[in-house]
Amino acid sequence: MRAFCGRIVTLLSGILASTAVAQPPNLPPKPVVVAPVVEKEISTGQTFVGTVMPTRRATVGSAVSGRVVEFPIEMGDRVEERQTLAQILTETIGLELAAAEAQLELRKQELQELENGSRPEEIEQAKAQLYAAQARNEYAQSRLKRSETLFQRGGVTEETLDEIRSLASSSQQVINEAEATYRLIQAGPRKEKIAQGRAQVAMQEAEVEKLKDQIKKYTVITRFAGYVVAEHTEAGAWVNQGDPVADIVALDEVDLEAYVPENSIPFVRVGEEVRVEIPALPDRLVTGKVISINPQADVRARTFPVLVRVKNEIGDGGPVIKAGMMGRAVLPTGPIRKTVLVPKDALVLGGQRPIVYVTGPDPAQPDKTVVRPVPVVPGVASGSLIEVDGELRTGQTVVTLGNERLRPGDAVQPATAQGDAK
Repeated sequence: MRAFCGRIVTLLSGILASTAVAQPPNLPPKPVVVAPVVEKEISTGQTFVGTVMPTRRATVGSAVSGRVVEFPIEMGDRVEERQTLAQILTETIGLELAAAEAQLELRKQELQELENGSRPEEIEQAKAQLYAAQARNEYAQSRLKRSETLFQRGGVTEETLDEIRSLASSSQQVINEAEATYRLIQAGPRKEKIAQGRAQVAMQEAEVEKLKDQIKKYTVITRFAGYVVAEHTEAGAWVNQGDPVADIVALDEVDLEAYVPENSIPFVRVGEEVRVEIPALPDRLVTGKVISINPQADVRARTFPVLVRVKNEIGDGGPVIKAGMMGRAVLPTGPIRKTVLVPKDALVLGGQRPIVYVTGPDPAQPDKTVVRPVPVVPGVASGSLIEVDGELRTGQTVVTLGNERLRPGDAVQPATAQGDAK
């Protein structure tokens, strides 16, 4: 198979060379960045077909029952974390919250009144009432003495004397009451009363928070950024608690799930960087990392699910790699071998076959550097390098920056990635 690919590459190389259009002599050389072709030991690779899947998927449901008054999303829309997907009618619970907040304010003011204690004016008022009671008692006691003297002389009846004695006794009790009131006002509210007030405030705060939490549930949100892939309701519809509202998938990164046979799985390692092909996107070079190897095989096929995480490209039309696309992962599945590698940026995609531009002297003008295209077959990725099968050898240099605007035979001014002139 590798020999057959080599013959195809040789044939395409000859065709490209024969159709090369030389750069007009009056144009200056094009500045490019080059890197050497290297030889390195890597594992033998094999391609496995898989399916692109979102890294996260959620069917977002309603936590409460009610009527949908707002549904601001449509299928295909991008939504950010905590963005509103639907709004449920909240008029009734909104009124309950307003009443609970008013009650909370009342409890807070009552507690503030207790904590502030008695006002100076209240203390002065109690003191004045005590003085007034003492004055009335002095008068009552003086009157009682006079009446007792008159009673001995026969000036008042016994009934009148008893009445005066009763009034004198009552005035003394009024003094006792006024003194107790004065001491209470001076001392202020009891600690237990203040504690009760604080407890009432805490209870009402909990009630307000409960209603606020319920209102939050009336706003259906997404917990992660992604795209709407299904709608399950619309404005004006009634939803019950637990009913689905929308399906959201995360596609900023995607997973390619491939199934690897049991005889190849020992060579696959978590964290290994691998090349991924998306047939629907032939002009893009995609790499990913193995993030998980399921230790449970499909007992019928004896294959193990392997997930390769790929960073997606988000364009104006949404994610370039979409969920459900077919993909191929080139995974290491064999022993170590020596092979030729080039930087990934050296690959030029979009044509019938991937190519790299090799630099070399112009046969007609040896002091002039030109490029020629070499068709290659990409293989296993190894860090920033990728295995290629084609007419390349170590020591040659390939263009890694500026290659997208080159044509066969173009004159170039090579420089390394550090900017050194070649």
